[in-house]
Amino acid sequence: MKAKPFLKWAGGKSQLLAQLDAFYPPELREGKIIKYAEPFLGGGSVFFEVMQTCDIRLAYLSDTNKELILAYKVVQAKPLALIERLGDLQTRYDQTPRHARQALFLEVRSRFNATRHRIDHERFSDEWISRAAELIFLNKTCFNGLFRLNRNGEFNVPFGDYERPKILDAANLLAASRLLSKAELRVADYAECEAFADEQTFVYLDPPYRPISRTSSFTTYAGETFDDDEQRRLAECFKRLTHKGAKVMLSNSDPKNHDPNDDFFEKLYEGFNIQRVRANRAINSVGSKRGAISELLILNYQDEPRFLALNL
Repeated sequence: MKAKPFLKWAGGKSQLLAQLDAFYPPELREGKIIKYAEPFLGGGSVFFEVMQTCDIRLAYLSDTNKELILAYKVVQAKPLALIERLGDLQTRYDQTPRHARQALFLEVRSRFNATRHRIDHERFSDEWISRAAELIFLNKTCFNGLFRLNRNGEFNVPFGDYERPKILDAANLLAASRLLSKAELRVADYAECEAFADEQTFVYLDPPYRPISRTSSFTTYAGETFDDDEQRRLAECFKRLTHKGAKVMLSNSDPKNHDPNDDFFEKLYEGFNIQRVRANRAINSVGSKRGAISELLILNYQDEPRFLALNL
């Protein structure tokens, strides 16, 4: 089967894969690019797609979210043990009456938070397997698949009350594990991907988006702020990767959705190829405020997309 993300993740790119495909560097399809880097990993939609459609021999995946990387490492190294733990959680959830499922969710969330200080994220252990299972369980049963921490570093997303969440997808976990066998996984700042990148590398950067309105800031999921100064630091990383000869694609919000005169990214990436794609935003809790908007793709290569009928 074709592997897909095993976690729901805010800002995930699954819905945009067909559009992104049109803008991949042609060297990726020609077999001239054999390395892939994604330093804002999240759900990994682009990683899973690229690994199954191109001849990538080595990948570098990183994120500052240590719980996320722990889960990826467990899927990579111990998928069968993880499947067993998730099977137990799936059975408990399915056998619990719907009115009592929130209590089960809160029980798992409480345990996940209470044990966070005793987890050694540097050394693989059996505790990692239970923790990864709990994270996947919470991800599949919490509201909108969000990952959010409070000021104390505790996961605090509320219950989602879904009727039949697929907590265990054994076939997908095994398929994902096979792809992850080619990957180096690290808890790291995005700039550390520069050491991996060279002329045979495609780098996809999907940072926390710059807010397009005062109420749409989702820049602190893992307790870290990604403000305009960080956007500028990322642009310098983008330029250094370009100097190394890597092909780089970067996604971000399009300020012109709300302010046609906002040229923050045009100035920041002056001289690079700026394109737009359409995305359906489902983050807003108010349904009437959800809908299709444009998002930016910033490329350090000038090739035209393989098709242009995107109705932008």
